[in-house]
Amino acid sequence: MSPPPRYLPADVRRNATVETVVSLAAERNPSDITTTEIATRMGLTQGALFRHFVNKDAIVQAVMAWVSERLLSRLDAASANAASPLAALEAMFLAHAGFVADHPGVPRMLFAELQRPSESVTRRMVQTLLSHYRQRLQQLFDAAKAREQLDSALDVDAAISLFIGTVQGLVMQSLLSGNSETIRRDAPRAFAIYRRGIEARP
Repeated sequence: MSPPPRYLPADVRRNATVETVVSLAAERNPSDITTTEIATRMGLTQGALFRHFVNKDAIVQAVMAWVSERLLSRLDAASANAASPLAALEAMFLAHAGFVADHPGVPRMLFAELQRPSESVTRRMVQTLLSHYRQRLQQLFDAAKAREQLDSALDVDAAISLFIGTVQGLVMQSLLSGNSETIRRDAPRAFAIYRRGIEARP
């Protein structure tokens, strides 16, 4: 990743910092990333970096805000044009997989924040992201049930948890393999199995 020009507007510099952190997180434990490494990767001094962020926590918070906005926007765009609620669920599943393939540092950062032993702003941001994600799924499951696309006896809460858990399982496999593209390859097959378990029987 080539360092950006030294003089940039503040919002551009902040976005470049966020993207740099996500890139570094794909290479190593996010908790071990230092502001020195971030600045060096960007071709800046730490002083220049801290003109835009008061400390490392502020940088991580900016990353979480970026992740939330980008991921939810991608999920919304994927599901918006789907032909049915069930098709929208599949579109969301594949869009999430694609987002992780494009930004493999993101799940590393999310897992790192959720593993913190105490409450923090960033941990709450991740929890809020998951809550918004579940709300979107709830709406689609309710719509799919109303159209009788799903098994009438389906436990929707469990189905939502399994949806998220299946994505997370694919994420873990891609991290273990060291190849983020495996999630994009495996997601359609995983959803096909998942779909057979939730859809209405003919």
